Amino acid sequence: MLRDYQQRAIDQLYEWFAQNTEGHPCLQLPTGSGKSHIVAALCKDALQNWPETRILMLTHVKELIEQNAEKMLTHWPGAPLGIYSAGLNRWDLSQPITFGGIQSLRKRANEIGHIDLVIIDECHLINHRDEGGYRRLIEQLTETNPDLRVIGLTATPYRLGHGLITERHVKTNKDGEVIIDDPPLLTHIIEPVTIEELIELGYLAPLRSKKTDISVSVEHVRKRGGEYREDELIDAMANFDTAGAVRETLERAADRRSLLFFCTGVDHALQTRDLLRDLGVTAEAVLGDTPKAERTAILQQFKSGELRAITNNNVLTTGFDAPDTDCIAFLRPTLSPSLYMQMAGRGMRIKSHCSDCLVLDFANLVMTHGPVTNVDPGNTPGAGEKPAKTCLNENCRELNPLNAKVCSACGTPFPEPEEKPLTLSEIDIMGIEQPKAPPPPPPPYLEKYVTGWAWTVYTSRASNREMLMVSYYSDAFDAGVREYITLGYPGYAGKKALRTIADIARRAGVDAGQDMGLAEIAAAMNAAQPPSLIRYNVDGKFYRVESREWKTQNTLSSEISSNGSEDRSREQFESLLFPTEGTVH
Repeated sequence: MLRDYQQRAIDQLYEWFAQNTEGHPCLQLPTGSGKSHIVAALCKDALQNWPETRILMLTHVKELIEQNAEKMLTHWPGAPLGIYSAGLNRWDLSQPITFGGIQSLRKRANEIGHIDLVIIDECHLINHRDEGGYRRLIEQLTETNPDLRVIGLTATPYRLGHGLITERHVKTNKDGEVIIDDPPLLTHIIEPVTIEELIELGYLAPLRSKKTDISVSVEHVRKRGGEYREDELIDAMANFDTAGAVRETLERAADRRSLLFFCTGVDHALQTRDLLRDLGVTAEAVLGDTPKAERTAILQQFKSGELRAITNNNVLTTGFDAPDTDCIAFLRPTLSPSLYMQMAGRGMRIKSHCSDCLVLDFANLVMTHGPVTNVDPGNTPGAGEKPAKTCLNENCRELNPLNAKVCSACGTPFPEPEEKPLTLSEIDIMGIEQPKAPPPPPPPYLEKYVTGWAWTVYTSRASNREMLMVSYYSDAFDAGVREYITLGYPGYAGKKALRTIADIARRAGVDAGQDMGLAEIAAAMNAAQPPSLIRYNVDGKFYRVESREWKTQNTLSSEISSNGSEDRSREQFESLLFPTEGTVH
């Protein structure tokens, strides 16, 4: 069973393909959103509706090939899939769905033959220039099937030193003449769900960041290809107080059980492991040349709690899932926003023993790229950042939003701000105000059986901006539950409203196009079938609708019969919800 946003992703893909005969979309899905389930459902739907469809799913490492295939079979037992990967010693191209490695398949277009759909996992690795394995293979497959469509999947739709993967690659000479003008392979980004929404829904855990006492200096490290030069970065880390960073991590993470260290270079990962062991911490290092069996054993020990810490050198960024990781230490500076997000994403899985993951940013990555909810894809320092301040309690040092009056972690009050310009020195990694710890449990939902609704355009007195307002009624004497939908607003509020209205329209059978104004949407909704049941909470003087259900008469009648009603009988409810022909309410 797909989650609402997973089904929304598939619906938005179909809608995009229906409206665009050219180009290829990129599906932006945060780490932990369950993209493998979306892919499985999409493949299953395509093959059941068009049995002759042939699908090729590509990625760059054997671990992801194996993992994606396993999850496909979990979601769709008996799925007709084959695997083509030299690393896995599998060579099957005979099935309708092929999971393959780009290194193994990039020169095999003739053997692959006709393909209808190519799905590329970690698609931010596609070359921004018109070259490379992915682009050559797609070009050759398109010669066989001009109607070939491509879908990219990534949590980070941007490329090192280039920006969004949907932007053209243009290069000029010293005279300003264009010498390279390569169009992108993926032309549009579809974002069905955000990190904020997944946290709000309880599918991801938030990160909490602390200001560290020491940090890495990259002042004299030069760049190559948009990234720090590896040799000079390793030299810079030789002058960094790694022992001090390890001690600070253990002090700040005294109550944390699973520590993940991202290090700079093989020697640094081994050094960090040894420093942890010297302080009595069970620790291992995972490196690029660690044998597969040994790596599997180490990761299993980490997940089970036998190991408290793992250090690694750019290995555990993709294809690694240890949900109970509750502390991450960044000891690896990078100018890559994708690498930053991949490292941070290791801590955002829901945990069995705590509500969040502590991030200790010794490498100043948040300052470089911004919070994870608003990463700067162009490597512009300071872009998208949200100012923060550090708790004055030396035993806490939590990073809080700049407007916080008390610390969200320990409750220590902040002094009144002085009348002077504010400077940005610390950044909250989430970029959103976090609840005081521990957050109170949510109140129980209220339920309301609905017989009608009324949509209108409402103008906010506070902002003078227009929005949609819908009132849900049980009968003519009901004051109604009002919901405000801030469609067209900037930022997260507008994105959330767009998803809300799209979900309501889909379930109510309304064709709400993107070119419709608020009044047109309200009119279309007023003519449509309202939900039969809503669940909501009261937040001060406002209502917060948590869910809406459209149910059949038999299902709803059964629920009303079993649950009862304070105000009316089952027969009265049925007459209101399912009036006979000619009845007017």
